[in-house]
Amino acid sequence: MRIGELAKATGATPRALRHYEQAGLITSSREHNGYRDYDERTAVRVRNIRQLLSVGLTLDDVRCFLPCLDGDMTSARPSQEGLGIARDRLAVLDARIAAQTEARDRLAAALSNLSVRA
Repeated sequence: MRIGELAKATGATPRALRHYEQAGLITSSREHNGYRDYDERTAVRVRNIRQLLSVGLTLDDVRCFLPCLDGDMTSARPSQEGLGIARDRLAVLDARIAAQTEARDRLAAALSNLSVRA
């Protein structure tokens, strides 16, 4: 299947698919005209990649899951490495949220102080 067909089948953009390919997460062959040709099973892999990205993992994080990207990830038992990566990513997200909350609170306080003086 060509890149546009894969994009339509998975909800990914062609640009994202090229990015996944460059990152080594998916592969394609080339037709005689240079167009990418993806195996039908690549759609499952792309959907799994998108699912992992949607929960906050990065492409580097997703690389750990390569052995199981071609199957039903929702029913597979998670590996210890995968769980560790997910927990580490959660800690990063929690730290970012805390930092953003602190910045928001400082800004709200500054605006409140300005409103009192005005």
